[in-house]
Amino acid sequence: MTGIDQFPRRCWAEIDLAALERNLIAIKAALPPHIRYIAVVKADAYGHGMNQTVARLMQAGIDMYGVANVAEAATIREIGGSGWSILVLGATLQDEAPFLFEYDLTPTLSTVEEVAFLDRMAAERGATLKVHLKIDTGMGRLGIWHENANTLFEALKAASHLQLDGIYTHFAHAETDVEFTERQRRRFMTAIAAVDWIQPEKLLIHADNSAGLTSFSRESAYNAVRIGLLQFGITPYAQSLFAKVPTTPIFSFKTRIAIVKDLPAGTEISYGRTCRLKRPSKIAILCAGYGDGIPRALSNKGFALIQGQRCPYLGRVTMDQTIIDVTDLDPLPRAGDEVCLIGTQNDGEIKIEQFARWAGTISWEILCSITKRVPRIYKTSIATG
Repeated sequence: MTGIDQFPRRCWAEIDLAALERNLIAIKAALPPHIRYIAVVKADAYGHGMNQTVARLMQAGIDMYGVANVAEAATIREIGGSGWSILVLGATLQDEAPFLFEYDLTPTLSTVEEVAFLDRMAAERGATLKVHLKIDTGMGRLGIWHENANTLFEALKAASHLQLDGIYTHFAHAETDVEFTERQRRRFMTAIAAVDWIQPEKLLIHADNSAGLTSFSRESAYNAVRIGLLQFGITPYAQSLFAKVPTTPIFSFKTRIAIVKDLPAGTEISYGRTCRLKRPSKIAILCAGYGDGIPRALSNKGFALIQGQRCPYLGRVTMDQTIIDVTDLDPLPRAGDEVCLIGTQNDGEIKIEQFARWAGTISWEILCSITKRVPRIYKTSIATG
């Protein structure tokens, strides 16, 4: 071992790659057989680790990867070589554009100016570049506004070195606002139907991400879905049609106890003396804090698992240490014992969705906030079931 690998772990995340593969198989089984699967692995695969996650998904049978930018896309190309379709979901800056050709990437286009620029660049190289057009149906970010979509289609029709490979939109509130989502669906399909020179059945038409599956219809005209959070076993939308798909969380977050100590009732602890002990207490100091990814918003709320039992956070979460109350545990834990922050331990469980609610945020942010000093430990057993 070299570097930090030689030291005992104080805080770590475990990633079950076999569960990831099983999740993907379960999601695909719940979809109509003609639906193509775009695996979204942006932001270091939502904090799970790009290299390991992408490699396992390649074995599991995805159709395309979705990433945020050309740098992420290039990482996938280096991992898997040629033959994998990679969609860049973010806008491509002009100085990033040459890498679209070098790494055989598919950009997202939202403006007539992007079409013209990339068509000229492709012509200079004697190349043809596959592209996806994005239509803004109510999100207000990337994409051309749906009422103006025809101008983008006409620009593309005139571009001799760009090949339309797909069309998509992004839902703004799919997890709870079914009515507005349906309005977005209608806007999307209306914009496509107004174009008489394209053949939608030969393109990737996609709108649904993990949230959009809440109102996914098997009778829809779409032939692809973009799946991010759900493939990692996280279903924050209880009302989703896909909440019943038997997926398993693949991520757990753990640390260890540094010391256990006694403090008298009435003691005011932590920065700002933000917690006053109501009883004689036994407290455990954890080897992790917001420098590792425990949100500071969990100060004085939320729980961690020790011996499978929930123990409350006390005082402020600090950069490298967090205090929890272990007074009610029997036997008393000891220094070095494992603590589960997210995941299962014995008969106890803390789901990332609940962890995020305690912190007043969302599961996506929690995953992306687990810092680089937290090593990822990968379970690579063969997927079964």
